[in-house]
Amino acid sequence: MNLQPIVVILLDGVADRAHESLGGRTGVEAARTPNLDRLCAAGSCGVIYAIGPGRAPSSEVAHWSLLGYRPDEFPGRAVFEALGRGQEVSAEHVFAYAALRPAERRNDGWWLTGRPHPTDDAAEAERLVRSCDGIEVDGLTFALEHLWRGEAILRIAGGADERVTDTDAFFRARHPILRPQALVPEADRTAHAAEEWTREVMRRLEGERFNVITLKWWGRPRAAPTFEQRHGLHGTFAAESAFLRGLARAVGLEALEAVETEDPAGDLRRRLTLVRERLDAGDTFVFVHQKSADAAGHTKDPLRKQAMLETMDSALGALPTDRAIVCVTGDHATPASPEVIHSGDPVPFVMAGPGVRADRVHEFGESACAGGILGQLRGPDMLPVLLNAADRPLFLGSRPTPFDGADGYPSLLEPLLYDPPLF
Repeated sequence: MNLQPIVVILLDGVADRAHESLGGRTGVEAARTPNLDRLCAAGSCGVIYAIGPGRAPSSEVAHWSLLGYRPDEFPGRAVFEALGRGQEVSAEHVFAYAALRPAERRNDGWWLTGRPHPTDDAAEAERLVRSCDGIEVDGLTFALEHLWRGEAILRIAGGADERVTDTDAFFRARHPILRPQALVPEADRTAHAAEEWTREVMRRLEGERFNVITLKWWGRPRAAPTFEQRHGLHGTFAAESAFLRGLARAVGLEALEAVETEDPAGDLRRRLTLVRERLDAGDTFVFVHQKSADAAGHTKDPLRKQAMLETMDSALGALPTDRAIVCVTGDHATPASPEVIHSGDPVPFVMAGPGVRADRVHEFGESACAGGILGQLRGPDMLPVLLNAADRPLFLGSRPTPFDGADGYPSLLEPLLYDPPLF
């Protein structure tokens, strides 16, 4: 069989909304992207929604879906943050992401007013977090492991339940601290303990500049097949963000740190060098992530995002489409103008490589790619589409492995031995 390896180049937040300053186009539609356009002309195109049309996913939720994993298997970002920093995790514990913050009291509650400076406040923030480590409430032990600028992994032992709402108003500098609430009756004990823990933290930090610790991204490790068990592929996942490397570890991919600098084109070229090295080493799957387009979108300046996409395109002239199925896409839209974090707009998707047919699309962009042969995809469609192009689809109707949700030609098979093993 002529099985091809698969390469995914994930441009975080590449999609956008139309902007008047760009003539009614998105940043990627307005950008001059000859290399991505050439890839589209040689391959099959579509648009993808990591979760669904109009659904605005976080990066970890989007990546989990794109890698072929279900919501019921999702362990929560706090678990990824712990794994990405080399911490061991266990299903005996519940995890949350903790953040030291300043807050002021108002008539309607406590309001967050900022966050510690990553360097100027580093020592003070670490000291304050450590002063709140080991609090016990109702038989639950709340252990904090400081990471940076007052942010920490919270590990709860004693039979906690992860189905609790956040106290941290995500990405909002000035917003009330929220009360933790149980999502199911079984989580009432944990929610009440988390509320009392928050009040105890505030008592310990009274009079300090940073006087509260918020919680978000609750979760716990869950059983799920490895990436190789589910898709028949083994390989590498390269990213700068610790939580993404933790996500890779959670599914059994080799996680490599890929630093991002002030030279995004250089960063992308180094990632492509890594791709070629990993293909040479025999990887059947290589995933590289770059955040530059997402960061440009968060500036809320459409012209800056357009310029960033042109810069990144300049590094995409030598993709290994002669030896692998290469996909370029994003995880979500990061609009450069409206005051939203992410949006549920369509994300351009293109794949090219040996045997991939060329459709009629010649430009990389939301509107152009929507007219491609792949149509509108959702996150769980990505791996089956790529596996099919790589001559690796699992023939539906066969069941050669016991792994839940398997969709790729298996690389892990258990043969029947001539002589039965002795027990």
